[in-house]
Amino acid sequence: MSIVVSMAVFALASSISPGPVNLVSLSCGARHGVRAALPHVTGATLGFILLLLLMGLGLHEVLNRWPWLTQLIRIAGVIFLLYLAYRLASSDGRMDTVQAQTRPSAFMGALMQWLNPKAWLACLAGMGAFVADGDRQMVWVFALIYLVVCWLSLASWAWAGASLRDYLDSPARLRGFNRVMAALLGGCAVYLLLE
Repeated sequence: MSIVVSMAVFALASSISPGPVNLVSLSCGARHGVRAALPHVTGATLGFILLLLLMGLGLHEVLNRWPWLTQLIRIAGVIFLLYLAYRLASSDGRMDTVQAQTRPSAFMGALMQWLNPKAWLACLAGMGAFVADGDRQMVWVFALIYLVVCWLSLASWAWAGASLRDYLDSPARLRGFNRVMAALLGGCAVYLLLE
């Protein structure tokens, strides 16, 4: 198997697997539709790619020098996930208020990646596995592969959510969906605290 195919498989496995950013993409697609979710998808993808590039170009050395930064990122990520979970859980489930609510933006998507320990681990593991020798050209190749795979993965979560829109047309169902999404985000936060 070539290195490029291996990079693509790694990118797909880490991008498509459930995590906080994927859950927000799913929820945004369900609540607002695919088109409205695309800024979040694009922002999350670009935020991840920036993190991946910085990691490949030396950010991991900074984290090794000051390990408390890693802990700070983890705590900030947990707080952010709990905030998102609270917002979802407190939604009343009415579609007219859902449409009026602020949709996850590109900035929020990028911020989520920077506060997402899963993203940090994927960057560290990927760079360690494929670009441990520091070959800058391979860092850029890996980032380009990840750009395509990550965007398509997050967009597929948004599309999956949008396919639930007809089912979620009643306040009770949407409220239940929001609470399930909130519980999953809260579970991610607890998992990150215990890790």
